[in-house]
Amino acid sequence: MFRSLACASALFLAVPAFAAETVSVDTYRGAVDVPANPEKIAVFDIAAVDTLSALGVDVSGAPQNLYVDYLKSVADKAEDLGTLFEPDIEAVHALQPDLIIVGGRSSDQVDTMGELAPAIDMTIWEDVVGQGLARLDTYGKIFGREDKAAELRADFDAQLKSARAAVADKGTALIILTNGPKISAYGKAGRFGWVHSTLDLPEAAAEISDSTHGESISFEFIQTVNPDWLIVIDRLAAIGQPGEDAKTTLDNTLMHETKAWKNDQVVYLNASDIYISGGGIQSMMRTLSDIEAGFNGN
Repeated sequence: MFRSLACASALFLAVPAFAAETVSVDTYRGAVDVPANPEKIAVFDIAAVDTLSALGVDVSGAPQNLYVDYLKSVADKAEDLGTLFEPDIEAVHALQPDLIIVGGRSSDQVDTMGELAPAIDMTIWEDVVGQGLARLDTYGKIFGREDKAAELRADFDAQLKSARAAVADKGTALIILTNGPKISAYGKAGRFGWVHSTLDLPEAAAEISDSTHGESISFEFIQTVNPDWLIVIDRLAAIGQPGEDAKTTLDNTLMHETKAWKNDQVVYLNASDIYISGGGIQSMMRTLSDIEAGFNGN
């Protein structure tokens, strides 16, 4: 597998010609012109694969492992282009894409990919919902599917309304991520903080640091904070790694003393959806649906 153009340059005789017709779109790195209605695309961002799939756009090439089950059919049909961190440059060149999309874990590949075809960085990070919806609109514009994008946005708004109703006036929540026996908490400014801000869901612990990657905490911390609800994301489950799962990690005496545990108000999210493909339109709606079901006792 080739990791850089320097390694593979001898294999390439030419790069794909850029399409004559372009559209100006906003990306993570600013406004750029990209081919309009590209027929063949290579995508190195799972949130992008999520949203493009929802729009009905065919993904020609993608990483060999997308981690999320609802995108398996997309991965099965797409050409294998390596991994997010180690793209197969030779395979990308052989595909001759009209457009390459990177983002998040693959964002540092944008310059390398730009030598092969028009490439854009569509990272979703600081404002998951705002940027996720912006990406939906942008892809609709690029691929001439504005009507479908508007339809998906309306579906999202409806799901958001339902989820907000489900959590309203039901107390505070603490969002945690387990990584085997280790636990981190996330506040409004954290990676999963959009759950608090978008749903108007009160934080059980306002003192959590603003770190995007969360704050390492103990079971004693959770017992002291004593949230009405505990929202749990299992990292090992998200990335398909063996180890102690979230339910095992949390099943202990200190946790049993919390209001969330006593009242059976521990909501285990589909970890891959929010951790791997977060910001994709399907991912966001699936997470909101999980929260609605959890708060409604389903």
